[in-house]
Amino acid sequence: MKRLTTLSSSFLLSALVLFAQDAAPEASAAAEDTLNLWGLIQQGGWAMYPLGTCSLIMFFLIFYSWKETTPNKFFTAEQLRTTSDALESGNIEQGHQHLQDGSNLLARALSPALKKIHKGREKTENLFIENLEAEENSVSQWVTYLNVVASVAPMIGLLGTVSGMISAFQTIGRGGMGRPELLAGDIGEALITTATGLVIGIPAMIAYFILRNRLNSAMIATAQAGTDLIEAAEGE
Repeated sequence: MKRLTTLSSSFLLSALVLFAQDAAPEASAAAEDTLNLWGLIQQGGWAMYPLGTCSLIMFFLIFYSWKETTPNKFFTAEQLRTTSDALESGNIEQGHQHLQDGSNLLARALSPALKKIHKGREKTENLFIENLEAEENSVSQWVTYLNVVASVAPMIGLLGTVSGMISAFQTIGRGGMGRPELLAGDIGEALITTATGLVIGIPAMIAYFILRNRLNSAMIATAQAGTDLIEAAEGE
């Protein structure tokens, strides 16, 4: 009896070893599939397509908005110096020409206003402020779109999560409760889409606040520079 028990234990141990050896390649393959980026994208399901579009839009908006908010897009120190010198000497036409040579936001906003300088400072400043606000809106709309991406991407991820959970419950309803491997795809879809939405939304939100503050600082500096030039023209 003791010998029989020993033989049974040996047989069971051998079977477990063989089972572990057979299961090891499958577990390794499963781990490789999990770590594979393309596999994660495929497992994410339909929601990965709009999320991928959101990521491309986010990168475009960040680079474009950063380019449009560089200091040279607003005014340059050389432009201010030459324009101010001309206006202070009483040469409005030359100052106007130096201003337009910059081909930047200050030139577009202040150039039409300087033509009204003979009608008084108040009218000139009001026209300058109106033009400045219009120019700011044309730039800020691109920065605002980043906020849209930051809000929409996590919501798309959440929608993908709901879709994955619905599929998981449908699988359970078809008798998959006793087979957890059947639920892996649905649960993976739910988790991957949520993570992807957050990975897109968080950088987009950070970039939005950075670029918005960058734009506000540039607009304040531009408004001050324009006011100084108006004062120089008025004092001629």
